[in-house]
Amino acid sequence: MISGRGKETMEIRTTIIIPNYNGLNFMEPCFEALEKQTMKDFRVLVVDNGSTDGSVEWLKKKGIPSVFLKENTGFSGAVNTGIRMADTPYVILLNNDTKVDSHYVEAMERAISRSEKIFSVSSRMIQMYAPELMDDAGDMYSVMGWAYQRGVGRPKEYYGKSCRVFSACAGAAIYRRAVFDEIGLFDEMHFAYLEDIDVGYRAKLYGYDNIYCPEAVVYHVGSGTSGSKYNSFKVRLAARNNVYLNYKNMRGWQLLLNSPFLLAGTFVKYLFFKKKGFGTDYVSGLLEGIKTAGRCKRVPVVSGRLKEELKIQLELIFGTAVYVYEFSKRRLAGKTRNF
Repeated sequence: MISGRGKETMEIRTTIIIPNYNGLNFMEPCFEALEKQTMKDFRVLVVDNGSTDGSVEWLKKKGIPSVFLKENTGFSGAVNTGIRMADTPYVILLNNDTKVDSHYVEAMERAISRSEKIFSVSSRMIQMYAPELMDDAGDMYSVMGWAYQRGVGRPKEYYGKSCRVFSACAGAAIYRRAVFDEIGLFDEMHFAYLEDIDVGYRAKLYGYDNIYCPEAVVYHVGSGTSGSKYNSFKVRLAARNNVYLNYKNMRGWQLLLNSPFLLAGTFVKYLFFKKKGFGTDYVSGLLEGIKTAGRCKRVPVVSGRLKEELKIQLELIFGTAVYVYEFSKRRLAGKTRNF
């Protein structure tokens, strides 16, 4: 079992941070996959969010380097703890409900080292129980205010080329640790959901890139912690955090320009969640977000950043087009609707 010990720190470039909350059932296969990496020089740090399912005892028994938090601080709080403790140039954030391919760490390091302007690299996430289908080929965002997993539910062979994406999916991504000192860590007001889109958006405003690496393959169960694709907790937090995301990162002119599309997107989502039985939760989250958005730290307005803002606006339009295209393809293929 991986202990985190290896060569001297100066030779190790990556710390793999695994947030865990009552994920004991996933731990064994996750760590077995890490043991089989072709590139062995990395550290592992588990940040346990106050688990009560035996995870703490299991981690201690295996001797895996871990931090044991007294309460659940959410995904953002857990990974921030790990990032602060890491002393390597790169950090990989890895969900516990994953199994990585043997070349995963090697491919991620190679991808992010190609340029100092790369902040994050998103991996090729494949559905664990439907391995012919994609789970995530990088996260995207749209003028409708919809964040989505690029490629979800589509054949994996369609996503074999590297490209820029709006944000890396933090379920299995590598980050340049020094950039966090410049743009800030994951926003702990989010607790969970959309925090990776938020930090990726911030990085883009500062002139950094987020890319997709198809060579870094990960098999993902999905919703391993929340327990289901849609539930009251998840719907409410995602709705709230969507308000935070736009308030913090969009400039005034963007909010004004995009407001008709954001309102339309909000209304469509309300209808969707109402049909699923979560309409009240969605509205509750929106209202909470509007009420508490003022507590968020907005990205500072900096002279000369208009170029980056315009590039992002074009990406939001492109992201909308990609969503419509993939949605229509999934519908034609008889796949389940995804937002």
